[in-house]
Amino acid sequence: MNRSFRTRIFAIIIALSLGLGSFAPFPALAADACTTDTTGKSQDQLRADLEACNAEIAKWTTVLNNTKQDSASYARDVATLTAKINAAQASIKAKSIAIASLGKNITDKQAEINVLDGKIEDGRNSLAELLRKTNEIDSYTLTEAMLSNEDLSSFFVDVDTYSSTERSLQDVFALLRGNKAETEAQKAELAKQKEAASAAKALIEQAKKEVEVSQAQKKDLLAESKNKEKSYSQVLADRQAKAAQIRAVLFNLRDTGAIPFGTALQYANNASAKTGVRPALILGILTQESNLGANVGSCVITNLLTGETKSVNSGKVFANGIHPTRDLPLLQTILPAVGRDPLTTKVSCPLSIGYGGAMGPAQFIPSTWNIIAGQVASLTGHNPADPWNPQDAIMALAILLKGNGAAVGTFEAERNAACKYYSGKSCAAGPGSAYGNQVMAKAATIQTTMIDPLQGI
Repeated sequence: MNRSFRTRIFAIIIALSLGLGSFAPFPALAADACTTDTTGKSQDQLRADLEACNAEIAKWTTVLNNTKQDSASYARDVATLTAKINAAQASIKAKSIAIASLGKNITDKQAEINVLDGKIEDGRNSLAELLRKTNEIDSYTLTEAMLSNEDLSSFFVDVDTYSSTERSLQDVFALLRGNKAETEAQKAELAKQKEAASAAKALIEQAKKEVEVSQAQKKDLLAESKNKEKSYSQVLADRQAKAAQIRAVLFNLRDTGAIPFGTALQYANNASAKTGVRPALILGILTQESNLGANVGSCVITNLLTGETKSVNSGKVFANGIHPTRDLPLLQTILPAVGRDPLTTKVSCPLSIGYGGAMGPAQFIPSTWNIIAGQVASLTGHNPADPWNPQDAIMALAILLKGNGAAVGTFEAERNAACKYYSGKSCAAGPGSAYGNQVMAKAATIQTTMIDPLQGI
């Protein structure tokens, strides 16, 4: 490669860094506009910093999209990686600002909860005192009033006191109920903000890894561009060979054997086009569902009346193998319709709690499959849809993830969708937060090491 071509590459890099040249449709931002310096800043200042970072993300995302459309060359690839790195770094800064802002909100919210807890404690003390007075008045009978040395007017004063005490009791009860409801609402909001902060931190770690990968690729590309003996056509040939290896990697699906990754990605891309759910997330769920445990997906039904199952590996019998009223009747309808025998087809064994009976690579229980089977059939053209067919299972998985909010596309939305896929509840409310984290980590790996290289990124 001649000197002038290498010079042009570095000129493009410099232009991109400054926001100039034909690759940059937006004017350059101020050097300190998008910054992670949040010390002592107000909420308004943090919002302004966040807007600046979002603008920078949008700029580099547009640059990235534009460079993908340019003809293949060293310069194009360097420009693409530079834009990708800058967009990721701006995203990291934006998330850092968001975490700082959430930190202020969490501190304020905790202070409000402490005040409300104090009010509740004061209310309890007042309630105890009022109940004591009420008990004293209740123990003072009419006969005692008539026979006592007290005059009649004193007795009626006590009666008035009793009525006043009763009204005070009602007021305290209402105050306690109000304070308790407000406290619970504040605690629920605090939990959401803490979950958002946790998700933002996780996303920063993911973005940092992506930056490291992109920087390494850029370094290698620049080294290749300086090597006169290696033409760009050879670089393309190397990439095509790597892409072929990625497509040929066997993607293990539970109870279905294995299919090439390229086929799984094709199914995931098709499902993504229909539902808006990111292919990497779909494949991340499938990967997670293939590694949950040795006994999952290895049971057969031994009693079609009770739902008892037995592990084909260990021989262990599970009385709670499959829910006898919710899922067992449906399973006996679903399996024959797709040419499978209910007594020999393997389903999931139960975990430590609950029931088993999940079907196919995406591990759908029959009652859930029954709800979406019609949608799957209409989108894949397979009627009836088969939960053991990888194409149908991947489409069904995408439909369920969309229903759980994954199509929004944010890290938090995708993670919550994964948690709901596992437990039916969000990461903050349910037991699936570890599952959600594992799925997002797998999705990030699949995106950066398998999908991106196939797309030439």
